[in-house]
Amino acid sequence: MTEQLSFLRPVTWMGTDDVIIIGGGLAGLFCALKLAPRPVTILTAASLGRGASSAWAQAGIAAAVKEGDTVEKHVADTVTAGAGTVDENIARLMAGQAADRIDDLLRFGVPFDRDLEGRLEVAREAAHSEERIVGVQGDKAGKAIMEALVATVRDTPSIRVLEGYVVQDILTQGKYVDGVVARDQAGRGPNKIRLPARAVVMAAGGVGHLYSVTTNPSEARGGGIGMAARAGAILADMEFVQFHPTAINVGKDPAPLATEALRGHGCTLVNDAGERFMVPIHHDAELAPRDVVARGIFEQVKSGKGAWLDCREAVGATFAEEFPTVFAYCKENGIDPVTELIPVIPAAHYFMGGILTDANGRSSLDGLWACGEVTSTGAHGANRLASNSLLEAVVFAARIAEDIQGLLPAHKLNPWAQDSVELTEADDDGTDTEAMATLRKTMSDEFGVVRTGEGMKAGLAIIMELERNNQRQRFDNALITAKMIAVSAIRRHESRGGHYRTDYPEPVAELAKRSFITKKQGDQFAEDMIANGNSEKLSV
Repeated sequence: MTEQLSFLRPVTWMGTDDVIIIGGGLAGLFCALKLAPRPVTILTAASLGRGASSAWAQAGIAAAVKEGDTVEKHVADTVTAGAGTVDENIARLMAGQAADRIDDLLRFGVPFDRDLEGRLEVAREAAHSEERIVGVQGDKAGKAIMEALVATVRDTPSIRVLEGYVVQDILTQGKYVDGVVARDQAGRGPNKIRLPARAVVMAAGGVGHLYSVTTNPSEARGGGIGMAARAGAILADMEFVQFHPTAINVGKDPAPLATEALRGHGCTLVNDAGERFMVPIHHDAELAPRDVVARGIFEQVKSGKGAWLDCREAVGATFAEEFPTVFAYCKENGIDPVTELIPVIPAAHYFMGGILTDANGRSSLDGLWACGEVTSTGAHGANRLASNSLLEAVVFAARIAEDIQGLLPAHKLNPWAQDSVELTEADDDGTDTEAMATLRKTMSDEFGVVRTGEGMKAGLAIIMELERNNQRQRFDNALITAKMIAVSAIRRHESRGGHYRTDYPEPVAELAKRSFITKKQGDQFAEDMIANGNSEKLSV
């Protein structure tokens, strides 16, 4: 097989793929399926579905499918949670197409929960005014969705899957993207291969692994954003990182997650003294927006009071049946959630920033589309509404497929001797290098739940030092993304949503707008800041 694969994928491929999709999570797989029967190649670093944050999503997908709920209510909740920077037109488009995308997922075999009359069951989560979370067995939505899509993709002959390939570069001719360069982790052919394409869809996931405490897999290190930035793409809202309030605090990397649906179910947050500390902080207490709850828990942990999720009364003896995933996490770590409190801590969970895209998923580079967590569509603003992430992924993946079909009406066929390549043993097992560990600690310490101007400037200096000493291209992509987060956070002189600064603790009305940056601008800002003695008083 190795000889055959080497022949098929020389350093310069003689053919041209119609569409290359980078990433095997929900957004990438859904886009590939919506493009069928057009020939598509999916490149993924891990086995299909394994390195995707989508598979770990517990609660489900937000959709106004319950009687009495409306798209306008969903949009209103999204805008409120987004803290003043949501693009309402994008949010309305997303919410308006939710029901159709749920139907698609049902056709692909996703076993969403239904009531005795056959209607979709829905649950409520924080900052939602209605019950609108469509899920699977309490906390198995992400796993069930990905299993169904992976099976469907493997049965779709127009989709070729290349597993174990780390994409490192986006190829451009002028402003037009015309392919990618990938590294084969398993040594099945040339170390690097060049794959030309008529269209490239970036669906490489988020940035959680840039932080020491995260719920994301090791593949979520911002590589797709860094690649796009190096190619010249505009990035947006890079300062807005969402920290899930209730990662289970048992020292695991990544940290297991206690789904927000537990708090929607009535579970409460208490400190060591048994005090419900969220009650005086916000009128919605445990169901306040995620940034508020994350900061509340962070302060309790930082002050030594501890933070615990109490599910004993609200769930109790039915825990294993209602929330099997969380129950298994707890039992694996010696916790019985039926009778004991669950220790919790905020963890980097979701990224509102990323590659700037329009309503059709187009980036600022011709030939490059993007969907999923790697993007900043404007739908989430400064603070994502719970369970809007999977919705955004499928809505814009479908819109990208429709856009590409319209722009490239005649597809080209390549002789594919192998529909998929199974990952055997990769040379990158996700273990952090010393430099990566330094970066993760820096991001958690200085660009985490609570930020300070002086701390962020010190953090940016460490990132720049890592850049100067780096000789690994994959790490370079992660460093670029971290640097753009750092610069964007330093430039926003206020607190808003997922971005909270103790030196600028209040929102500023005139800054209630999205932020945009290119790599060139970010590099210049960083160099000027160092040259000016770390002064951040530069133009935003």
